[in-house]
Amino acid sequence: MVKPFTFNTTPSLRMGAGLAGQIGEITRPICGDRVLLVTDPGMMATGLVQRATDGLRAAGVAVTLFDQVQADPPESIVLQAAEQARGATGVIGFGGGSSLDVAKLAALLAASAQSLAQAYGIGNAQGPRLPLVLVPTTAGTGSEVTPISIVTTGESEKMGVVSPLLLPDLALLDPELTLGLPAHVTAATGIDAMVHAIEAYASVNANNNPISRALALEALGLMGCMLLRAVQKPDDLEARTGLPLGSMLAGQAFAHSPVAAVHSLAYPTRGPYKVPHWPPAALGPPQCLPFNASA
Repeated sequence: MVKPFTFNTTPSLRMGAGLAGQIGEITRPICGDRVLLVTDPGMMATGLVQRATDGLRAAGVAVTLFDQVQADPPESIVLQAAEQARGATGVIGFGGGSSLDVAKLAALLAASAQSLAQAYGIGNAQGPRLPLVLVPTTAGTGSEVTPISIVTTGESEKMGVVSPLLLPDLALLDPELTLGLPAHVTAATGIDAMVHAIEAYASVNANNNPISRALALEALGLMGCMLLRAVQKPDDLEARTGLPLGSMLAGQAFAHSPVAAVHSLAYPTRGPYKVPHWPPAALGPPQCLPFNASA
């Protein structure tokens, strides 16, 4: 017998090689003609952001650029982005998980009378928010389909905003945006997505449900087939297509049947030691899965 469960996800998703070249035509009907584009300095160095802003301006969209996102973004960065979003008609997040998380909160805080402190926690965020489009350039976080944004408070503590309001109006997945990722980033983010799927499938959370389990299995199948190929052949477009799709499916899975010990144990290393998110997530399963197996 299927127990009661809830399933909410990004209402519209477009995926295809080359779609980023149409970003202006695709996003203007959603975000309007004055957008804040949120990204980070590393993405700026790739030239991909310039192509995106050129495409937006060619479609008659005025672009304000916020390019100061940091890994594990602190509150100050979120508040700066939200301030720049005031007066915009929409927000576009372009980059890895940190950029997408900041874009989510900028869209929320710029349109709401609520403070960031008031939004922390599960279900505490209040709208409205600005129209929001998320364009991931890595295949690992699944942030484009999760109602979650994580912020660093103080020296190393993490706080989260969890609300369906953070789901974007559109997720735009273009595998060509990941073609330039270094092998070690491809491997680490891909393993992180696999762990999302593993933990979501095995979770004892009350909302673990047939949809999230099916998505987790499909995600693992894609990542298992395509990850090593993408590491060994970075320009393999078929592999590069499978990874963001798998990451997105894993994101939908763990958004409803949450991750557990592996990701929780990553926090004590990430904060004080400034370790990226991916190594702890990759190293955790051999220890955590046998411990959890009896349950």
